[in-house]
Amino acid sequence: MSQGKRVGIVGAGNVGATVAYSLAMLGSAHEIILRDNKIEVARGKALDMSQAASAVRSHTVVSVAEDMSQLNNCDVVVVTAGSPRLPGMSRDDLLMINAKITKEVIEGIAKYSPNAIIIMVSNPLDAMTYVALKESGFDRSRVIGMAGILDGSRMASFIQEKLGYGGGQIRASVMGGHGDDMVPLPRYSTVAGVPLSDVLSEDEISEIVKRTRHGGAEIVAHLKTGSAYYAPAKSTSIMVEAILKDTKQIHPCAVYLDGEYGFKDVVSGVPVMLGAKGAEKIIEVTLDDKEKAMFAKSCASVQSLIDTLNKNDFFKGGN
Repeated sequence: MSQGKRVGIVGAGNVGATVAYSLAMLGSAHEIILRDNKIEVARGKALDMSQAASAVRSHTVVSVAEDMSQLNNCDVVVVTAGSPRLPGMSRDDLLMINAKITKEVIEGIAKYSPNAIIIMVSNPLDAMTYVALKESGFDRSRVIGMAGILDGSRMASFIQEKLGYGGGQIRASVMGGHGDDMVPLPRYSTVAGVPLSDVLSEDEISEIVKRTRHGGAEIVAHLKTGSAYYAPAKSTSIMVEAILKDTKQIHPCAVYLDGEYGFKDVVSGVPVMLGAKGAEKIIEVTLDDKEKAMFAKSCASVQSLIDTLNKNDFFKGGN
């Protein structure tokens, strides 16, 4: 990896721009390159962010790629491009629209930043990560989906709200797909090291789990014209930081499974070790029968989306 780290961000809407801003404030990337079809909007945001970086004395420069060829030699590329999920729209409705957008974007990344690690944020997340992997031809360690950190942080936030204490000391663990099929792991969730079941009742935990599953929809219902972006963007920047700084931290991320947890040729959220080479190691945690059943259901849900793409000959040059 080069000395001056370059991070490309495709899609400078709310999520992409907030990822860029978050990273610019941290100063761990030498350059952040925004790519968006609305070039002037991207330019305005890039200028604004470069000035914010100067205010905190960060050396990060935010620039704009007028086309994909300028998104070259990036260490990490974050993909947030896609049609947003609107009120009443399921993640599945987005499938074909966003698969086409993803395919086009990934072709450009594979061509101009062939050594990059790709972080997918577009929905439906697990299926788009699968599309990105297949279209790029990259090793599976270099195509990672952002979902688990977001779901875990939502769950932690709801635990704090319910308890009224423990802020900053809550570790909420989740696995599986993003959204309705996520697999919360209360057994692996703690407050300052104390098991969740010691501080909350079973009913309280299941209420939190239910709310976490629909955490995105709850925000969409309030906003009316868009979806969450602060927490998704911060969760994404945490992954970028771990890769740029080669921290070897373990985070739940969506990756291609090749036999882990008993599943093959599907993408799902599992704990992975993030470092300079991407998802450097997949951690297999012990699941009880109930958790295994939930994880299997989650994988089946992603598999059905992959099947839909295959039925439409998506990977054979179709759309």
